[in-house]
Amino acid sequence: MSERHPALEPFEALIGTWSTVARHPLLDADVPGQITFEWLEGGHWLIQRSRNEHELFPDAISVIGAGGDGLFLEYFDSRGVRRRYGVSLQDGVLRQWGEFPEFAQRYEAALAPDEFTGLWQVAETPGDWRDDLAVRYRRG
Repeated sequence: MSERHPALEPFEALIGTWSTVARHPLLDADVPGQITFEWLEGGHWLIQRSRNEHELFPDAISVIGAGGDGLFLEYFDSRGVRRRYGVSLQDGVLRQWGEFPEFAQRYEAALAPDEFTGLWQVAETPGDWRDDLAVRYRRG
């Protein structure tokens, strides 16, 4: 059994269950939900499960791990969507990013022990970023 990749150690701060409230510019409502982070047995993979209480917001599962080109997040959701993102957690800032045929996405959140907010941005034209989805996380 090998040791956990050192770049995954900061993700320990996310372990547990968080209540979420999401806000999207196309929807004039707060969408409650929940996200859970847990290590897969052995500690080499971080499993992230999210559920949302609105039909326009997919439920999802993601796996975070380390590979030859750094950390990655494999995302799968209830719409049948699968995406691969880069991911990092350094100096308390969680980042995710991905480039796909129709758009690019990026996410950033400055973590805090019990509550923090993250923001997804999207660019349908390279470099033309706009705010997309804000999510507030509260532990417990």
